[in-house]
Amino acid sequence: MLRMKKIAPLIFSIFCITAKLYSQVRVPQIVSDSMILQRDARLKIWGWASAQEKITVKFNSKTYKTKADEKGNWSVYLSPMKAGGPYSMSISGINNISLKEILIGDVWLCSGQSNMEHYMAQHEVLYAKEIAEVNYPQIRQFKIPTNAKMDGPQIDVLPTSWKWANPKNIRSFTAVGYFFAKELYEKYHVPIGIINSTVGGTPIEAWTSEEGFKDFSEIKKIIEKNKDAVYLNSSGAQALNGNNNRVPRTTQDKGLTGPLTWFDVNYIPKGWRTIAIPGYWEDQGIKDLNGVVWYRKEVDVPASMIGKPAKVFLGRIVDADICYINGKQVGATTYMYPQRRYNVAEDVLTAGKNIFVVKVTNNNGKGGFVPDKPYYLFSGNDTIDLKGYWQYKVGEVFSPQGFFAGGGRGPIAAQNQPAALYNGMIAPLTNYTVKGFLWYQGEANTGKPAEYAKLQPAQISDWRNKWNMGELPFLFVQLPGFMDYNYLPSESSWAAFREAQFKSLSVSNTGMAVAIDLGEWNDIHPDNKKEVGRRLALLAEKNVYGENVIASGPLFQSATIEGNKINISFTNTGSGLISNDGEELSEFAIAGADKKFVWAKAKIEGDKVIVMSEEIAKPLYVRYAWADNPVNPNLYNKEVRADGSVGRGLPASPFRTDN
Repeated sequence: MLRMKKIAPLIFSIFCITAKLYSQVRVPQIVSDSMILQRDARLKIWGWASAQEKITVKFNSKTYKTKADEKGNWSVYLSPMKAGGPYSMSISGINNISLKEILIGDVWLCSGQSNMEHYMAQHEVLYAKEIAEVNYPQIRQFKIPTNAKMDGPQIDVLPTSWKWANPKNIRSFTAVGYFFAKELYEKYHVPIGIINSTVGGTPIEAWTSEEGFKDFSEIKKIIEKNKDAVYLNSSGAQALNGNNNRVPRTTQDKGLTGPLTWFDVNYIPKGWRTIAIPGYWEDQGIKDLNGVVWYRKEVDVPASMIGKPAKVFLGRIVDADICYINGKQVGATTYMYPQRRYNVAEDVLTAGKNIFVVKVTNNNGKGGFVPDKPYYLFSGNDTIDLKGYWQYKVGEVFSPQGFFAGGGRGPIAAQNQPAALYNGMIAPLTNYTVKGFLWYQGEANTGKPAEYAKLQPAQISDWRNKWNMGELPFLFVQLPGFMDYNYLPSESSWAAFREAQFKSLSVSNTGMAVAIDLGEWNDIHPDNKKEVGRRLALLAEKNVYGENVIASGPLFQSATIEGNKINISFTNTGSGLISNDGEELSEFAIAGADKKFVWAKAKIEGDKVIVMSEEIAKPLYVRYAWADNPVNPNLYNKEVRADGSVGRGLPASPFRTDN
């Protein structure tokens, strides 16, 4: 008994030491070296420790003390500070954390799907000079790794760090976010931090919290079901919520199963047919084929291109591809949207004949090579055009029935589920003070514009409630033109979606960057991210920084009917309405009571546009740029700068009056 009394204190001491080792002070990923903190605001610094542990934070010559609660949570609030730095921060409890290179400036959360996610390296051809010469130590990005969580909000994001804008780091910066930050930095000369929380192909529902769906009962039911692990693993959940896990019930790809693969340099092609690149195979004699088609071409390469790194550009391919040169794989892409830009090692090409083989897999719709994109091989100053006639052979045909094993539709995609991305990629950030939000999303929701008109205001309100900083600025991008041009007035789901986005301007302290003129008919990810960033920055300058600038193109205000004419009034006319190409206004259509729209003649009179058509004696309705991809939406204003000078004009937003 006496011996136990002597041992007990020793055991207790060991326990205390062990507890301390495993309960050290921690901070979230975003509170780290090189972070940018929001100027002129009360700032929360928070983390975790052992229960009741005393914490001391030292920053900018001030000391803040607190104590962790029973669950180990702690926080302090820093006094508002002006822009500046770099500073260091010390956080101490049982252990010490030292953070360096901290700046005070403005912090913007950039979120949405792929057009906000697209990083500078994906646009390196257009922005090669920008990437090579960038040197902005005071522009920094915090990139959030993808993390979809359906079981509830997380306390931290996956491991990541702050990076500053130099030629190495800039390649992973959101292009829209970077150009936005650059505009503001060059104007105000204060550090700009961008938090990049984006995931391509995701709907707005994934980015809104469970509480944000209080008025959406069906969505709340889905969230509750998704918390149930038994349900998620059930065949019923697979059948109800399936996504993309297709298992084609077909034979294997013939291009990979013979004595020699079809990309082998020793393979001798037999029975191959001729086809043009670019182009879709459904337009060139292959009817309704979902499957695998192999393309092959002998390319003569001069000696001047040999022994040095090269690149092959294959435009865009629907859906997936693998590219081989002389039997060696030089690149692969698993889905349709990225442009194919593959590096070719210096030992791949040979002088004279080279065998180019591209395996293309398509799951639905037209497969092949998208027109009006670059197709060439280049090395140094030499370029070889790859457009023209290739040989092709079908390697595999997918059955039109039974895409999924077991007859179901496959397991759900977590990143598309309501609240899932909010839980993993937004909730952990809500303690971090920001200046405002930038949002570029919608392509995943274009099929349900009426629903989006309710979902986006709900999301805006939700994020503002979570940050609890009042009506934080929310600036968003209206979708640009995309898909085929239509030369007749017609209905359009994308136009209706842009209208739904427009309606969010009724929410206070919001701004919409019109991008109808920045799209590409054959690319859902248009290259011109710089102008998108500039237009968002203009909105910030006016709405957030109080500048006297015209920050938007003309926005529809009202329409009045006078006989056979409709007079349209706009806000944001600047110093006047213009046709930006000097031609007659186009893309205006009018209709009578039957709502059968015809093209109208339109002219500018003062701050109004007058439209009419000899075909419509009693017009009732008018539309402008009402198409997936309007041919020439040329109504603009004259953008006026703070000093009164006229800058580049801004385009009018599409609209209709028959809704």
